[in-house]
Amino acid sequence: MTYLLHRQIHKELPLAVGGSGVELFDSTGKAYIDASGGAAVSCLGHNHPDIIAAIKRQVDKLSYAHTSFFTSEPAEALAETLVKEAPEGISHAYFVSGGSEANEAALKMARQYFVEKGESQRRHLIARRQSYHGNTLGALAAGGNEWRRAQFKPLLIETHHIDPCYAYRYQQPGESEEDYGLRAAQQLEDKILELGGDTVMAFIAEPVVGATAGAVPAVAGYFKRIREICDRYGVLLILDEVMCGMGRTGTLFACDQDEVAPDLISIAKGLGGGYQPIGAVLLSRRIYDAFAGGTGLFQHGHTYMGHPLACAAALAVQQVIARDDLLANVQSVGAYFRSRLEARFGNHAHVGDIRGRGLFLGLELVADRSTKKPFDPELKLHARIRMEAMARGLMVYPAGGTIDGTRGDHILLAPPFILDHGTADVIVARLGDAVDASIS
Repeated sequence: MTYLLHRQIHKELPLAVGGSGVELFDSTGKAYIDASGGAAVSCLGHNHPDIIAAIKRQVDKLSYAHTSFFTSEPAEALAETLVKEAPEGISHAYFVSGGSEANEAALKMARQYFVEKGESQRRHLIARRQSYHGNTLGALAAGGNEWRRAQFKPLLIETHHIDPCYAYRYQQPGESEEDYGLRAAQQLEDKILELGGDTVMAFIAEPVVGATAGAVPAVAGYFKRIREICDRYGVLLILDEVMCGMGRTGTLFACDQDEVAPDLISIAKGLGGGYQPIGAVLLSRRIYDAFAGGTGLFQHGHTYMGHPLACAAALAVQQVIARDDLLANVQSVGAYFRSRLEARFGNHAHVGDIRGRGLFLGLELVADRSTKKPFDPELKLHARIRMEAMARGLMVYPAGGTIDGTRGDHILLAPPFILDHGTADVIVARLGDAVDASIS
């Protein structure tokens, strides 16, 4: 008997009772290697003593103060830490409780920016198919995953979508990576012109697409061209780094590797590492100045925004990442992990693509490698793999609908930044057995 509405009502879940490092433990004593960080959240692993100590120190001082009355030391310190490391032009931070709230706030910031500037005709939002930006209604409308959107369509605001930058599926034979990137980016300009250049307020995209497509990075040059197009038509660029940011790809901000600076960045997950619920929007100086020089406020808010405990936890997480030089570990162990995945799955009859950056990696599963034909969705291969992996003491993040929301299966891997070579080897071995057992 349970009084909790679970995500899947008829599924029995093990009871998590503890964790240490890269492992979680259930009530029977079984250990699971957390090779997905939950949902790319647990960047420092579980039960990290420094983060727990920081939370305890903060709760002894101040647990909550509403942000319409007070600011707090951890919120101010966390904002300073993030802004100093952020891409050029970012000047302020706005703290919320998670990624969906962050993207919701970013959309409102984009709209209010143009209202403050006297360009209230700018209302259109462009995003990409097979994107995911959250489950609140605005964020869900921005997202391009049809399965998630379908039953809620009557409630969603109007948005517009172009193809993702997804080389495995969209790059043509004989087409260079550069040419493909320019062709993919051109869809944005085409859509802006279709809607009317002075009516579009923003374009939102994930630098490395996470949950819906399985760690799909843009090809080189794509986001530079996207930035140029946005600048040409006065459109704001929002980069959703909720899943791929905060060091997951080997740099604190994923967009650093694309050499592009956005107007708004949404972050969460690895920001607080799962120790407290927290997300943020980082905004550029020009957006801040429009608010400050206009109404003097951002017309939005949540009860728990800027929560002192959440900010203290996130600040401690970011301090540990810097102190222990964990981004270097993400890069070096990430390269090793990928090499082991390629050794195990590179010639696998049913693994069509191995992709990603740092410790944010994905495997796309196919029924036929030569044609890239996906498995029949009715097989629910991704669900089988999750079950077989859990049976072997391994947590991974498989999903279906990789190609268009219905067809395709992938596995997302996002282990903690403290991963070592030995644990990477165990993950690959257990995953190989789970994949083979699911397909046989």
